[in-house]
Amino acid sequence: MERTLTQLDLNFVRAQFPAFQSPVLSGHAFFENAGGSFPCQQVVDRLHRFYTDRKVQPYAPYPGSQDGGAEMDEARGRLSALMGCAREELSFGPSTSANTFVLANAVRLWLRGKNAAIVVTNQDHEANSGVWRRLADEGIEVREWQIDPATGHLDLERLTPLLADGKVKLLAFPHCSNVVAEINPVAEICALARAAGVRTVVDGVSYAPHGLPDFPGLGADVYLYSAYKTYGPHQGIMLIRADFGAELPAQGHWFNAGSLYKRFTPAGPDHAQIAASAGMADYIDALYAHHGGAEAAPAERNRVVHDLMRAQEVAVIQPLLDYLSARNDLRLIGPRDGAQRAPTVAVAFDRAAEPISTALIAEGIACWAGDFYAVRPIEAMGLDRAKGVLRMSAVHYTSTEDVARLIAALDRVL
Repeated sequence: MERTLTQLDLNFVRAQFPAFQSPVLSGHAFFENAGGSFPCQQVVDRLHRFYTDRKVQPYAPYPGSQDGGAEMDEARGRLSALMGCAREELSFGPSTSANTFVLANAVRLWLRGKNAAIVVTNQDHEANSGVWRRLADEGIEVREWQIDPATGHLDLERLTPLLADGKVKLLAFPHCSNVVAEINPVAEICALARAAGVRTVVDGVSYAPHGLPDFPGLGADVYLYSAYKTYGPHQGIMLIRADFGAELPAQGHWFNAGSLYKRFTPAGPDHAQIAASAGMADYIDALYAHHGGAEAAPAERNRVVHDLMRAQEVAVIQPLLDYLSARNDLRLIGPRDGAQRAPTVAVAFDRAAEPISTALIAEGIACWAGDFYAVRPIEAMGLDRAKGVLRMSAVHYTSTEDVARLIAALDRVL
């Protein structure tokens, strides 16, 4: 039965994920989605098919090879169409950390000897912070857009002065932090940067699981996220505007420099995982069709599914935020309103957080504790990195029953 475009059919959604039928994974409520989501069935099927029937060098003129190459091309073409970019503007890599590292090396060469500056934040995961900060080794000035130490918020009024002298050439910032979780106004930030002649690199790893980006709508020059957190295989995905990609020095083989999606891929691609990434597009299209979507362009289908996912997440996570906000024995990090944040909820205690996550596992709750490579925001907010934070992260397949189970477990453990 078709559903409306305003409410997610959670039974249909969860039927798309083998994990919910797994005897290993289905026995607990899963709240470690920010570390990696479950893969959807469509991805699993494509990966199995590739390793069974396509695992030869792709693009050669024989069966299996031709099919393998076609499936790799399909993944790039369908995902780029959903996100509104040209197919050559989408690059696959082994991880977002690796993609960012390669991109930063290109920027290092681009800015060498230009008396330039870049801006980074202290809200980021280290993958979108450390590689940029190391450009100081080349004499590139590194300026820090700092968060509010009480809330973790990035204030645009603190950014404007950093861009005022015309020296800044690049701004790197997150769509949302993996511990603060507040959704930053990416389109507004990118417009401000563009007006100042500044290129933008957006770390979307912690946002993309809650809806794939509208790349032209956000206005970023680069947007990076991880497929293994968006229901797919362990690949990093980088969207890069063609004009910026052409301006940066190529990092791949010299004879591939004319291909934008090969310019920043110095290692050989993982053929099977690229092909399997088309399953992410299969899943988005299945959600759209099941919920009564009419014939529409890929980018519009993606927008509708994004909104369905977000509406579900906001409704499901709000009771947890309300519960945590009412307690006086912990510090809830980030906004208390689920509409202002991703459903990635981190809390700090006056004691080590990891024993609490261990106790929750015994209660049938899968989550974790630590610094999650968000060392800079944790320290900027005056938290003790050694104690870490407890992080409980949901996505659109998380149910109200899962959250109620988590709250009941927290009551017993705390």
